[in-house]
Amino acid sequence: MEKKKAQSESESQSQREELLHTLTDFTSKDNWDKFFTLRGGDDSFEWYAEWPQLRDPLLSALAAPGSAAASAAAPGSAVPPPPQQILVPGCGNSRLSEHLYDAGFRSVTNIDFSKVVISDMLRRNVRDRPAMKWRVMDMTAMQFSDETFDIVLDKGGLDALMEPEHGHKLGDQYLSEVKRVLLSGGKFICLTLAESHVLGLLFSKFRFGWITSIHAIPHKSREKSSLQTFMVIAVKESPAVLQPITSSFNRSSLDCNSNQISGMYKELENENRTREEYLTGSDVLHSLEDLRLGAEGALDKLNPGRRVQLILSSQNSRYSYRAVLLDAQEQSEKFLRHCGVIIVPKTRAHGWLYSSEEGQWKVVESAEAARLIMVFLDSSHMHASMDDIQKDLSPLVKQLEPANNNGSQIPFMMVDDPIKDKKLIHQVTSSLTGRITIDDVVYSNVEGDVSHILPDGDLTFRRMIFQRNEDLVQSEALLTREGSTVISSDKTDSTKGSSSKSRKRGNQRKNIEPQAALKISHDYLASSYHSGILSGFVLVSSYLEKVSSMRRTVRAVVIGLGAGLLPMFLHGTMPFIHVEVVELDPLVVSLAREYFDFIENDRMKVHITDGIEFVRRVASTVAPVGDAEIDRKENGNLKTLQSPDSESFLDEIDILVVDVDSEDPSSGLSCPAADFVEEPFLKDAKNSISKQGLFVVNLVSRSTEIKEMVISRLKTVFNHLYSLQLKEDVNEILFALKTDDGIKENQFTEAADQLHKLLLCRHLKMSQTIVDTSKKIKCLK
Repeated sequence: MEKKKAQSESESQSQREELLHTLTDFTSKDNWDKFFTLRGGDDSFEWYAEWPQLRDPLLSALAAPGSAAASAAAPGSAVPPPPQQILVPGCGNSRLSEHLYDAGFRSVTNIDFSKVVISDMLRRNVRDRPAMKWRVMDMTAMQFSDETFDIVLDKGGLDALMEPEHGHKLGDQYLSEVKRVLLSGGKFICLTLAESHVLGLLFSKFRFGWITSIHAIPHKSREKSSLQTFMVIAVKESPAVLQPITSSFNRSSLDCNSNQISGMYKELENENRTREEYLTGSDVLHSLEDLRLGAEGALDKLNPGRRVQLILSSQNSRYSYRAVLLDAQEQSEKFLRHCGVIIVPKTRAHGWLYSSEEGQWKVVESAEAARLIMVFLDSSHMHASMDDIQKDLSPLVKQLEPANNNGSQIPFMMVDDPIKDKKLIHQVTSSLTGRITIDDVVYSNVEGDVSHILPDGDLTFRRMIFQRNEDLVQSEALLTREGSTVISSDKTDSTKGSSSKSRKRGNQRKNIEPQAALKISHDYLASSYHSGILSGFVLVSSYLEKVSSMRRTVRAVVIGLGAGLLPMFLHGTMPFIHVEVVELDPLVVSLAREYFDFIENDRMKVHITDGIEFVRRVASTVAPVGDAEIDRKENGNLKTLQSPDSESFLDEIDILVVDVDSEDPSSGLSCPAADFVEEPFLKDAKNSISKQGLFVVNLVSRSTEIKEMVISRLKTVFNHLYSLQLKEDVNEILFALKTDDGIKENQFTEAADQLHKLLLCRHLKMSQTIVDTSKKIKCLK
C-alpha cells in the first residue's frame, strides 16, 4: 500500500510539473489544449478575482444604463428590454459564465480556441444551463457579424495575449474585433492586472468614441494580495466622443504591489494628458484608427488646409511610420493628382522644408496634389529597401485616400538622401550646450565651386551639430589631403598690403602644411551662409581697403564660435583683420581646437564669456569722439584715443557678427538667441561699433512674423539696413550700418571690386562666390 501511495504521489507531482510547463506560452493553442487535458473537465481554473469578489461590481456594471439592450425599450414602455447578448472570449474552464447564467443572464456565448476546453465545458453545462452557447473560435479573428453583442466580458484574455515577445500585435487584433462586434451603446468589460503595456494599448484603442472608466476589485476578506485586479469598462458611443478616463478609487485605498499601482497610474495619467491635448487642439499624433473614427473629420472628403500628424501602422504591416496628412490649402481642378505620397529619409527629416509646417505647405504646392501624405523614415527602416517600404506603406496610405481618387493607384515620390556615407567622430554632452555631435559625411551630390577644389572622388565634410537644434548644422568644413594655406601670424607679414598685384606675385608669405590624411581646409567655406556673411563686407569695403592700405588693423568680433570656421577663414584671407571670438561654452572651444584645427595667436583671440555682456562692456567703455577724431583714426594718425576722464579708451569694434543658435528653437527663432535681437542689445551693438562699422546678424526663423519683428527693431536702431536671403537655406543675413551715409545701388559694383581685391583666397572661385553673393544684397532702409 505504501509503495502504491508513494507511486501515486510521484505521478501527481509529475503531472503538476507537466501542467505548469504548459503555461510557458499563453498564446499557443497546443499548449492550452494540453493544459486543459491534464487539468480535466470538472476542475475549473481562475486566474484571479473569483466570483465572491467579482459579483457586486460586475453585476452593477452589467445592470448600469448604457448597454444597447437596456436602451432598446422606450422610456415608460411596458415591454421589457431584450436580454443582453453577452460574449465571453477566451473563456477557458472558468466558472464566470456559469455564475452569470445563474444570476439571470441567460444569453451568454463563450468562445475559446481550445477545442478540448470547449468540449469539456459543453458537457459540464449542457443539462443545467442549456441556453448557454459554446464555440471553438479564435478571439483575434471572431466569426460574428458586426454589432452582435451588448457586452463583451474579458477575464484575463487580453493579459494573456500581451506576451512581451509577441508585442501588441495579437492584443491589437483582439481589441479591433471587440470594437467590431459590440453594438452601439454596448460595453467592453475587461478584468485585468492593468500592467503598463496592456493599459497602453487598451486606453489608446478605446480613445475616440468610448466612455472609459477603471475600478478596483476588492480582495478576499483578511487577504493581502500581492496583485490587484482591475475592471476597465468602455462604453461604445458616437465617434466624436472624447472624454478623460475616470476612476472609482484613490491611490491610498489600494493595498497591493506598489510597482503595479505606480505603472497603472502612470499609464492613466499619460492617457488623460493625451486626451486633454486632443481636447485643447494640441498638435498630437493620431493613429489610423483615430482618424477612421472621425478624430479629424471625414477622411474620404478633402478639407482645405487640414494638417494631421499620425502614426501609420497595422497588425499586418512590418513597420510603423510617422506621417503628416495635408489637404491643399486651396482646392483646384488643376491638381495633377488627387492623392500622393512623399517619402522623406531620416537625413532630410529635420530640414526646415519637411519639419516645419510652413515648409510642408510649400512641398504640397510643388507636388500639385489635392492631398499629400508625407512619410518620415527613421533608424527602424535602415535595412529596408525602398521597394519593401513602398509595399508595406501601400495598404496603409490606401486608407487615407479621398473618395474622388476612385481607387486609382497612389503615386509615391522619394526625397533624395543627400548623405551617401556618414561616420561618427565624437559625441559629448555639455552642461551649457547639451549634446554635441561631430561626424564626417560624404554627400551624394555636391553643388557649387567646391568640386573645382577637389574634382576627383567623393568630397568629405566634417560637421558639428548641436542636438538641441537638429534643424541646423552648426558648422561644416571641407576635408582635404593637402591641408590649408596658413597665413603666418608674423607681425610683419600680417600688415602687408593686399592688392591684386601682390597676390599674383606671391608676395604674401604662406606656409602649406602637408598632410597625408584628410585635414580641415580653412581655405573654403562649406556653409553658404558663411559666404553670405562675408559678402556683406561689401558694405564697408571702401573703409576696409583704406585701413588695409595704411597697414592698420580692423577689429572684428564674432559672437558664437561653433567650429571656428568663419573666424579661421577671416584669419587666412584678410590678414589686416584681428579676429576676436566670444564663446560662452569652453567645451565648444576645445572641440573646435581638437577636431577643426582652430588656432589662437596674436590675430585670433577667444573670450570665454557671455556675448551680450561683452558687447555691453565695450559699448560702455567706448569714448564719445567727434568726426574729426574718427577721420584721424582712419588716416592712421590715431590708434587709441584717451577719453577726457583718462579711464576709458577708444576700443570700438569695426565688424560685429552675431552667429549664435537659440537654446529654444521651438519658439520659432532658431538663430540667434532671442536676447540678441532685443532692443537693449541692438542699442549696445550700435554703440560698440565704429562710425564706419558693420553689424551682422545670422537670422534663422520659420516664422514670417518673427522675421518682420527683428527687421523692424533693427530699422528702429540703425540708420541703414540690408538683407541677403539665401535661396537654398532658411538663413537670412541682416547687415546694419551706423554711418549716416549708406551704400547706394550704383556703388555696389565698385564696392564689390574692392572686396574682391581684399580677399586673399587660395581658390579664386571662393572669392568670386563671395563677390557674386554680394550682388544679391537688398536695401531695406
